[in-house]
Amino acid sequence: MSRAEDIQQIVNATLLYARGLDLFDPDEALSAYTDDAYWDATAVGLKRFEGRDEIHGFFKADAESMAEQFHIMTNHIVEFDGPDTAHGTNYVFSEGKTKSGAAIKAIALNRDEYRRVGDTWKISGRAISPLTAPQMEGFDA
Repeated sequence: MSRAEDIQQIVNATLLYARGLDLFDPDEALSAYTDDAYWDATAVGLKRFEGRDEIHGFFKADAESMAEQFHIMTNHIVEFDGPDTAHGTNYVFSEGKTKSGAAIKAIALNRDEYRRVGDTWKISGRAISPLTAPQMEGFDA
């Protein structure tokens, strides 16, 4: 597989995650992550989750609490650390409304770690930091 194909798989993993969240499909969102991944949104007022079960639990809670949402992922930069590991950044613009009516908005920078699992690249770690002040009050996932 070429580096261009590796990069496309990595970008696809970030998009698969976003689509899974937006279609309220926590299994699809989780499929973008390695089994031992972490997802850390403490910088935007949420929590850090480690491992498949914790991350899946958060994605399920998100699906159950949100009435509508979208995530736009863009500005991907990927740097390779070795044949099967990489790191990078991408931007996320997320907006939505909870079932209780709270408005949510976040524009953030994802600092990601990636790892090849078999013949597929996955996210092995994500730390989310705000680029603008997040609006997360009322988000109870």
